[in-house]
Amino acid sequence: MNALEWIVQLTVIGLLGMTLPMAWRLDRMLRALRADRAALEQGAAGLGEASRHAEAALLRLRATAELAGRQVAERVAGAEAIREDLRYLAERSEALADRLESAVQAARPLAPAAQPVRSEAERELIRALGLK
Repeated sequence: MNALEWIVQLTVIGLLGMTLPMAWRLDRMLRALRADRAALEQGAAGLGEASRHAEAALLRLRATAELAGRQVAERVAGAEAIREDLRYLAERSEALADRLESAVQAARPLAPAAQPVRSEAERELIRALGLK
């Protein structure tokens, strides 16, 4: 071997020696990347599962809301009928109250001026107090 071959071989050995720490560092980085990739895949799988659970919960919530809406609508319809009945009864009671008031006022001049009617207990109390 001549001197040029020795120089070339020593240069190649030196370059290989310099690349060896870089290769180790690259290997560590690739291992970390593989580990992170597995964690990333697990995270993506977990996210997909959580998304499916959220969609199922949303469907259940929507069904519950629709059922509640129908129940409220049914109760409102029933309340409408009751409201109409109450309105009719109120109108009728107002008319009857007016007629009764008219009859009472018409009968007042006919009633004799009498003592107020008192119960037996009231009379005994008035006697006991000596008011009369």
